[in-house]
Amino acid sequence: MSSSGIWKNLKFLFKFVVDNFLSVVTVPIAAATIVLVARLGPDEILGRLRALTPAYLFLSCFLPASAVTMYLLSQPRKVCLVDYACFHGTHLNRVPFSAFLECARQSTTLNERSIRFMSRLLESSGLGEETCLPTPVHYIPWKKYLTLEAAREEAELVVFSAIDELFSKTNVCPDTIDILVVNCSGFNPTPSFIDMIINKYKLRGDIRSVHLSGMGCSAGLISVEAARNLLQTARRGARALVVSTETLSPLLYDGNERAMLLPFCLFRMGGAAVLLSTSTAKARLQLMSVVRTLTAADDNSYKCIHREEDDKGHTGVNLSKDLIAAAGRTLKANITTLAPIILPISEKLLFAMSFVAQKLSSGRSKVYIPNFLTAIEHFCIHAGGTAVIDEVQRNLSLSNEHVEPSRMTLHRFGNTSSSSTWYELAYIEAKGHMHRGDRVWMIGFGSGFKCNSVVWKCIAPAPNTNGPWAGCIHRYPVQIKSPKTSTGNTRMAGHNNKQLRDT
Repeated sequence: MSSSGIWKNLKFLFKFVVDNFLSVVTVPIAAATIVLVARLGPDEILGRLRALTPAYLFLSCFLPASAVTMYLLSQPRKVCLVDYACFHGTHLNRVPFSAFLECARQSTTLNERSIRFMSRLLESSGLGEETCLPTPVHYIPWKKYLTLEAAREEAELVVFSAIDELFSKTNVCPDTIDILVVNCSGFNPTPSFIDMIINKYKLRGDIRSVHLSGMGCSAGLISVEAARNLLQTARRGARALVVSTETLSPLLYDGNERAMLLPFCLFRMGGAAVLLSTSTAKARLQLMSVVRTLTAADDNSYKCIHREEDDKGHTGVNLSKDLIAAAGRTLKANITTLAPIILPISEKLLFAMSFVAQKLSSGRSKVYIPNFLTAIEHFCIHAGGTAVIDEVQRNLSLSNEHVEPSRMTLHRFGNTSSSSTWYELAYIEAKGHMHRGDRVWMIGFGSGFKCNSVVWKCIAPAPNTNGPWAGCIHRYPVQIKSPKTSTGNTRMAGHNNKQLRDT
């Protein structure tokens, strides 16, 4: 056997022994105890028990029982996902690139240079021709139809469609919902989203509700954490409805700043409704870990995604050249916190040993990079853009199959902001890749700058694959053209191409 084969077998043995250390130690002790009891016989055992004092017998039973009881009471309640649903629109909401650019050409404020820029951006964005945009973009000139009423109609279409499908799938009565958590960053109507949903579904008057605003694309995972915290203080078996969406009508930019045209080109209609509960009845996923990382104390991170006015007074979201660097720093900090929680003991021990070896060798040896595939089977990376997905794939050493849900979600639905990870989870299930015991890592990025992680464990695979991918899953995966290197007149001035492709 070659040296590489011997090393591989030794590494496997090391991982098996370390990760199953408790079993390796417990089984021999239990076996020895059984042999000893068998040798003594029942009469001798009963005789020794009668020789013990009542106080000793009481303490030997009471103390272990008390310790186990205190441990169980100190554990937080399990939070499970019952089911979820995503908005998937119709052909009436679909806006092909040609229609999108034609509407842009009719704008009185966008110049030809901006139109050419958007055309090149769409070609290299990773988006497909079936993504959806709100009603105003379907009209010429679209600026005329950007009203408060249009924004309300968009919000109601997306949110109510997702909630209706969720209630239909779960057969849950709306008045049994105890907690409502909603997130939408760019649109905050009065009455609020909370009031809109309560009025539509006639939810109870004593429902506990939270509305997250301005949290960016990572708000969907923040909402999950907020719902978890509320569920752990509510009655046992309580239910929480989590709604994640982004209303685009108020965010459409009609100026010529390229950094502000990016969100206009990449963001698309989308939303998800998720039902969580502390009851395991009919649950499909169990929430294992939540880690939030915020680097807003750093000025560059704070300003890398900023809603502001350009020099002509047009409001839009400005993406700084520091965006990719801020995302990398925040992701690294998030992974550093999450890794000790989810990685097996063998991976943590290998990392610790390599870290010590590097210090002792004055940096001559390399630090071991943990293999996250030993802890996670599926990855749902926020479909913010091709460069975001590429960067996470490189940092975590993932294969193309692991990031396939993110790339295909970006192609089919675009950047749906805080709800994108739910479309990716739906893709994994529609492909039949989810199995009992599998773990799913959702990674979300947002303004601030934020990076949030949520880890789920599959309790029961989806009973059916109906959802946002129904009718089109057979066409995926599709080949996505890699971004072209632009030169001369087609060069994207002002920012690096890699930075301009993402939000």
